[in-house]
Amino acid sequence: MSLTDFGALALRQLDPEAAHRLAIRALQVVPLPAPATDDPILETRIAGLTLSNPVGLAAGLDKNGEALEGLSRLGFGAVECGSVTPKAQPGNPHPRLFRLSEDRGIINRMGFNNEGLEPFAERLARRPRRSAIGANLGANKDTEDKAADYVTGLKRLVGLADYFTINISSPNTPGLRALQGHEALDDLLGRIHEARPTDGSPVFLKIAPDLSSNEIGMITEAAIAHGIDALIVSNTTLARPPSLQSRFAAETGGLSGAPARPFAIKALIAAAEAAQGRLALIAVGGIETGEDAYARIRAGASAIQIYSGLIYAGPGMVGQIKRDLAQRLRAEGFNGVNEAIGSAR
Repeated sequence: MSLTDFGALALRQLDPEAAHRLAIRALQVVPLPAPATDDPILETRIAGLTLSNPVGLAAGLDKNGEALEGLSRLGFGAVECGSVTPKAQPGNPHPRLFRLSEDRGIINRMGFNNEGLEPFAERLARRPRRSAIGANLGANKDTEDKAADYVTGLKRLVGLADYFTINISSPNTPGLRALQGHEALDDLLGRIHEARPTDGSPVFLKIAPDLSSNEIGMITEAAIAHGIDALIVSNTTLARPPSLQSRFAAETGGLSGAPARPFAIKALIAAAEAAQGRLALIAVGGIETGEDAYARIRAGASAIQIYSGLIYAGPGMVGQIKRDLAQRLRAEGFNGVNEAIGSAR
């Protein structure tokens, strides 16, 4: 067991939010070695970005962009920080983060707790260049015109991130998921299009898994019409599978990790069917192994993101996924990730 994986095990003995704060602090101060050079077969091209591997960190771990140097040393092809809102906000009352250990899942109702746009921008200005860095944008809880908050974030961070994610799918900010409706989405994406970075940085849209195939189809068409570069499929789910064993299963909030896997896969398949190759897809939700990653790529994803699985498997999970994925690609006769995208359809 590596030192970082041992640390992850120790952190699981603490209160989830206290463990999260300690993990961020450790990533700031522990001198981690630079990651090994990635296997060339893992190189991935998505929306104009070239990544050394397709394994990314999902937003939520480093909400304030505090630990980008440490995170960039864990072997990710991309690190997404945030969600950040224009104004600082404390988020929802405690307790708001729950480990469903028996189910290898997490429930959170954090509510976009973050320090606000200015400290975030200052940290991104000092970001490492080892991995691609994405900025996940959110809206303040008390903002009436939530679309304006996304435009504010996008304009402030131009030139500071490699890509931007418009997060309209968190279940923990009242009214946010309503932006996935047709009229609200058309208005939001139209305003995002007008504010797009002039440096060509791609803009992604993160959607919920709790949508019908028709709704995902509508969102996909709207994203294509407004020049969105990729869909991130998907955020946490409000569903509660009857198989959950944890005493925290009835807590409100978004469910992630292994129990969210079937919902995320269903949403990815619907998005791939709707997109028909016209829009890049990034898969999130219950990905813990190279087999999981390979299946999402073959279902249509250009890249994947992980988060909850790290809580249970530790940072060594990143390298394990990459090694297994490289072996699977070679065994199936692919010369690279991009050749395998959508090969199961």
